[in-house]
Amino acid sequence: MVESGTRNTALTLSREHGATTSSGYAMLLVMLLALAVGGGALALIPTAPALALVTIVVATLVFLFVACGFYMQQPNQATAITLFGAYKGTDRTTGLRWLMPWLGRKKVSLRANNMISERLKVNDLRGNPIEIAAQVVWRVTDTAQALFDIDDYKAFVIVQIEAAVRTIGARYPYDDYEHQEVTLRGNHDQVGAELRAELIERLQTAGITVDECGFTHLAYAPEIAGAMLRRQQAQAVVAARATLVEGAVGMVEMALDLLSKKGVVELDDERRAAMVSNLMVVLCGERDTQPVVNAGTLY
Repeated sequence: MVESGTRNTALTLSREHGATTSSGYAMLLVMLLALAVGGGALALIPTAPALALVTIVVATLVFLFVACGFYMQQPNQATAITLFGAYKGTDRTTGLRWLMPWLGRKKVSLRANNMISERLKVNDLRGNPIEIAAQVVWRVTDTAQALFDIDDYKAFVIVQIEAAVRTIGARYPYDDYEHQEVTLRGNHDQVGAELRAELIERLQTAGITVDECGFTHLAYAPEIAGAMLRRQQAQAVVAARATLVEGAVGMVEMALDLLSKKGVVELDDERRAAMVSNLMVVLCGERDTQPVVNAGTLY
């Protein structure tokens, strides 16, 4: 029963189709012709007053009838046509247009809209609270769905953007210091593409598509920002130390090999260990070392 109800709901979605309208310029000529006929009938009043009166009345009615059907349509604008509440199509032709006066008209902008969401507090994949905001460029593609399937499509867009940002924000960690995972901070393009796909899926029932989107704000929440900063600093120090030690070991190994190959000095294991210790202190120390000059023998 649930699946049947879902299918029936999907079948009742509105779909945009073209409306039958007329060029406003042609109807403008008809209106001017009615005005000319009515003005010419004034000359018949002395000779044929009854005919003149009928002509003037008919010309006036035609003039008023035509005048009530004009509307102007700008580029990237559409007009949804209704007849006593029933959808009759959408006119996307620009310029001066004309429609039967008893048909309803509702204009919809097809231009791109740029929206920046509010800063939302979301828990990322690891449960860390973060602040996140997104910028979304969207536009209406199906006027019938936007007007008749959604009560207020602009408010609907705002709510769905917030829901999509929360979904994507909770799907990935904010950062990965081992660089083995997709993260919000390190994979902007991939995460932005997933956010766009999520928004398109959510907004398709409203006849709206998303041209582009991305994060405008991404940071840890204030309550953990200090702790995370200290963690980042500690991990950066550890990484720098690891690189420094690795380079120092290579330099010590190279120095010992050169001393042995060139026969500069012969070192036993104890003196070799002492030399390695001294070189590691010199290369890895944070401060400049003070040399001690040995004026006696090596041993």
